[in-house]
Amino acid sequence: MTMANLLEQLSAMTVVVADTGDLEAIKTFKPRDATTNPSLILAAAQIPAYQELIDEALQLSRQKVGLESSPQEVVKEALDQICVVFGEKILKIIPGRVSTEVDARLSFDKEATIEKARKIISLYKGLGLDRNRVLIKIASTWEGIQAAEVLEKEGIHCNLTLLFNFCQAAACAEAGVTLISPFVGRILDWYKANTGKDSYKGYEDPGVISVTKIFNYFKSHNYKTEVMGASFRNIEEIVELAGCDLLTISPKLLDQLRNTNSTLIRKLNSSDSSCSQEKLNIDENEFNFMMEEDAMASEKLDEGIRKFSKAIEELEVKLLQRLLILEEDKSFVLKAS
Repeated sequence: MTMANLLEQLSAMTVVVADTGDLEAIKTFKPRDATTNPSLILAAAQIPAYQELIDEALQLSRQKVGLESSPQEVVKEALDQICVVFGEKILKIIPGRVSTEVDARLSFDKEATIEKARKIISLYKGLGLDRNRVLIKIASTWEGIQAAEVLEKEGIHCNLTLLFNFCQAAACAEAGVTLISPFVGRILDWYKANTGKDSYKGYEDPGVISVTKIFNYFKSHNYKTEVMGASFRNIEEIVELAGCDLLTISPKLLDQLRNTNSTLIRKLNSSDSSCSQEKLNIDENEFNFMMEEDAMASEKLDEGIRKFSKAIEELEVKLLQRLLILEEDKSFVLKAS
């Protein structure tokens, strides 16, 4: 009998999520869930095969804001539309949920984040899609976590991303968020850059250690918040987190897992987790202090928000360029009227 590959074995103990906006990759790997972010949407938007989806988002946006509105106003609307258009296509492929990200530039604005999340859900609803199949992705700032608490009480499920410090995870659990995405690879990146150590075995990887601690804490205290390891640099990190609730993995690493035949041992188990950490109820002052004391977490959170914000700005430029081309075509203008 042929041994199952690592991807098959992993899928038997962990929900495998595709970390991509590439529809063809999602079709290939057939994950239950999928996640996107501004960088992934920007990359997908530059694939010629998806130009029709970009045009669809621009068409919908022009119809929404009206012919009298400026191209810049159309593009502002299109930023939401394009994420939902891609999300709708993804949901036609997968059986589970898609994560759609709130504009990273709103990461420190609680009320604006809530408003944007409600709008995204309304756009999905307008397409006839169940809100339970959508996770609103929000950066794990204090403001983002407080926004997520409000949204969860409204039945809008959230995925708190850019999570690097244990205090972020603890605050998310207390807020009752549906899912968190603690980053593995970006933590490793920081340690490599700041310690002079350029190689870590899987079990000593600081990102792996961080996610393991969070998983055991959540399970020991019976939090319902799901843990989804994210941002992987190699399959060794993934192997060390086998058994985690979910793992979101890039197509490149999914392919490596699929082409690797060896025995996979479950490392995390919700029914056999142990944690000596007492339950924390962190207020804003404690949260800010713990983040300021952790150079890695504060630097990586700020860096992640900057990178996602830059990707959105680049996407805005490309959408504006495409809109101006389209609006030279009278048929596009007539469709929007």
